[in-house]
Amino acid sequence: MSKDGKEESKRLSRRDALKAGAAAGMAAALPPALGQGRPASTPAGGPGAPAEPELTLVNGRIHTLDDKNSVVSAVAIRDGRFVAVGAAANPGPSSKVINLRGRTVIPGIVEGHVHVVSLANRPGYHTILENTTTIREIQEALAARRPDVPEGQWITSMGGWHPNQWVDHRRRPTLAELDAAVPDRPVFLFERFTGPAVTNSLGKAFFDAIDAGPLPHPDAVKVNVAADGTIAAGGFVGGGPAITALYLLRVMQTFEDKKRSTRDAMAYAASVGLTAMLDHVLFPTPGPLHPHQVLSNLDHYRMYDSWLALHRAGETIVRLQMNFLHNQGFIPALGGLENQLPELRERLKNQFQFFGDGLMMTGSIGEWAAPIGAGEVWFEAQRLVAQARWRNENSVGTLAQLAQVVDAYEKVDAEFGIRDLRWMVHHVPFVTSELLSRLQALGCGVQMSAFRWVTSGPTATNVGAPFRDIIEHGIQVGIHGDGAHIAPLSPWPHLYYVTTGINSFGAQVNEGQHLTREEALRLFTKGNAWFLRMEDKLGSIEPGKLADLVVLSDDYFGVRDEDIKKLRSVLTVVGGKIVHDMGVI
Repeated sequence: MSKDGKEESKRLSRRDALKAGAAAGMAAALPPALGQGRPASTPAGGPGAPAEPELTLVNGRIHTLDDKNSVVSAVAIRDGRFVAVGAAANPGPSSKVINLRGRTVIPGIVEGHVHVVSLANRPGYHTILENTTTIREIQEALAARRPDVPEGQWITSMGGWHPNQWVDHRRRPTLAELDAAVPDRPVFLFERFTGPAVTNSLGKAFFDAIDAGPLPHPDAVKVNVAADGTIAAGGFVGGGPAITALYLLRVMQTFEDKKRSTRDAMAYAASVGLTAMLDHVLFPTPGPLHPHQVLSNLDHYRMYDSWLALHRAGETIVRLQMNFLHNQGFIPALGGLENQLPELRERLKNQFQFFGDGLMMTGSIGEWAAPIGAGEVWFEAQRLVAQARWRNENSVGTLAQLAQVVDAYEKVDAEFGIRDLRWMVHHVPFVTSELLSRLQALGCGVQMSAFRWVTSGPTATNVGAPFRDIIEHGIQVGIHGDGAHIAPLSPWPHLYYVTTGINSFGAQVNEGQHLTREEALRLFTKGNAWFLRMEDKLGSIEPGKLADLVVLSDDYFGVRDEDIKKLRSVLTVVGGKIVHDMGVI
């Protein structure tokens, strides 16, 4: 804690008697050290008096993550922004006051690379399993979901979890185990992008009945549920049993179902402290549903409709910036290079980037403009994005791919100039100082991936970015969990991995590359805000910034390493509004 933070904590320690809602006479009861705001005798709204805060939080340990890394005890909010931090944070007679009772507060967490809109489109009553650690906990989570699910509707869980996290068996649950948890609703669990999947007895009966008749689509295949409930995985091209099963659930989904799933996705994000996200839905597919579309395939002209509908109705509770991924490689029927990439060309001509408001806006091009292996078509995609003066992103999985991206960025910079566009690369499991310096010279940033801690084997290495090497280089940097498909959406398991290097098997797989807790949290807040072009609005608790904050269930800076994964929000504020409240303060 800074010296200022210690002094501030001392000054505010005498305010334990303050209670939320006890607004009358509150200003007069404050100690003299806090008398820097409106005098207690000045009536609210009186001549020359500043407007009083609408919400004031007191008696906390508020980590502002400002340039001084100040820790203060109070913060005041008005009109959706922080108006006073620390000693100046005086409540007025009509302010709502929340006594934090010593709890830890951090800025709202910003995710720079996530797939939350895909989560919002999950069919069935999606059940969060990413925080479970045993088969028994899976059963308990499914059973707890059961009272919310009408008769005949499906309980599902698709993506975000991996069998590696279930330490008792390292496998998916069986049909019998799912029946024991939920005997009277069909259950469907789908792993990662293409399966395998598993179902219970009611689900098996549903799929068996379809297999016995004419298939619902000419490209569908028989689901063939095994006796233990397993449905075999498919593939990215050509579909398969698990993907057909997913298709059968998707065709039953209504728009009202999608809105319910979207509300659930927002609520879960708020519950783990995510207040702003940059979305990268994978493998977009225009047109009607098809049995070859994997978990992340969605119509990229319609996949945001449910979120948009809720936003128009005033129901948005977390911030969303939406990127546009384009996956077209070379299409021989279109002829020469000048005719390739038709969807990307139309997007750049007819879409606005960074258009919307503080809660929902368009982003730019990402996770990629074309597949990185598409040769001259991929490079042409970079040229088109640069020419249109859009932000651009590429994910890389090897050092050769990173070199390919850096070479291309330099070439398009020479032709069009990209240094003010904030282009980026993400994942970056391998880097060199020379490549990082070349990116830095182009004004580019690096989004480091943390997600492979859960999907790697017990002895795998190089499963995450070399965090220490990259952060010490000095390039603009953030960190992401890539959540909702292959890894948890919650940032806390990723923060655990970044600060320990320990994977889901308890093995050290990133020796020498750990970050401190403060460094990691700063990247997940201030660092990531840069990638949304919102560093002047988000990422720290400072006067003038948007009032996004999270009150934690425990002290992130003090808990055991293992307990970082268990942290949650007990109170989340977005734009000065309480959007999640566990009722414990």
